Amino acid sequence: MKLKQINRKSEICNPKSQIEMRRFYPLIFAVFIFAVVSTAGIYYFNQYWIHRYDELIARQAKIYSLDEKLVWSVIYEETYFRAWMIGGADEVGLMQVTPTVARMWAKETGFQEFEKQTNQNVNEFLSDPERNIQVGCWYLEKLRERYRGYAAENAMTLAAYNAGASRVEEWTKVSTNTPQMSEQSFIEKINIASTKSYVSSILERYKQNRSKK
Repeated sequence: MKLKQINRKSEICNPKSQIEMRRFYPLIFAVFIFAVVSTAGIYYFNQYWIHRYDELIARQAKIYSLDEKLVWSVIYEETYFRAWMIGGADEVGLMQVTPTVARMWAKETGFQEFEKQTNQNVNEFLSDPERNIQVGCWYLEKLRERYRGYAAENAMTLAAYNAGASRVEEWTKVSTNTPQMSEQSFIEKINIASTKSYVSSILERYKQNRSKK
């Protein structure tokens, strides 16, 4: 046993072993620096990615009297800021606007050029980030008008945006006082798992963003 301990001590104290170890120091340092730079790079790229449309969001949200943080949270959930996304039901762009909604918006504006564009090539029209956010905000506000002043106003608006206003009516028809129904009570009544997750996720992110200021 003593012999083994002596051998170990001799290995540790051996200058050649120490020199061999030192040869790896530059490599270890380089790996450490690479890890730090990569982590920082990923963080800053992600911050750029999720905030590069902030100005457009703020402008359109203000026009339609929406909280820009709520609109931002919707886009985060819908597409994670990928303007080229096409949904399973032909929803297009950042806010996953449907062709039908785009044509409704174009007709309401009264501009024939917009009607022409949405009829001829609606996907191209909605692929423009600002136009997509504009139409998406218009529709979000149009839905919100149904539930303005309700205790679960945001939750109902988001549910309608995701699953349709008729679904919201279905989930609230048994209530004796829908305007006073709490946000949590309404969410519990959503019987479509994907919509329940959608609404809950956006509201949680929205609350987190609001608490930052």
